[in-house]
Amino acid sequence: MDALIFNTIAHNSPEYMAEVALRHAILRQPLGLVFSAEQLAAEADSQHIGAYLEQTLVACLVLKPLNPRQVQMRQVAVDTQLQGKGIGRRLVAHAEMLARQTGYQEMHLHARESAVAFYQSLGYATHGELFTEIGIPHCLMVKGL
Repeated sequence: MDALIFNTIAHNSPEYMAEVALRHAILRQPLGLVFSAEQLAAEADSQHIGAYLEQTLVACLVLKPLNPRQVQMRQVAVDTQLQGKGIGRRLVAHAEMLARQTGYQEMHLHARESAVAFYQSLGYATHGELFTEIGIPHCLMVKGL
């Protein structure tokens, strides 16, 4: 996976449409959900990051500003065929670096219960009790940058 390239994706660009398709396939379709036009429009203030192998988008995530010191990592998706190969780990590390460079001091995320151990392995700590989001259990996780 040495040929992995990270790029910022402009909202509403053709690359953004590919990002939305990947997120839909990995995160929404298995739950029978789709993105609404309002949800996608609300992402205009967020930073979209894609991981590419040979010019093909294989993973992505979204960084949404919460306030001047906190940012939320959302919609982390890795192509099903490539999960478990370290792509998500590298993508999160890249996003953390970008967030630090932007001046953020803390990363927040709502981890699906099934992903809590992955984020704990990256230094994230759970906060509070499980809660339901998009119909499945999630946990608030936080990491200082």
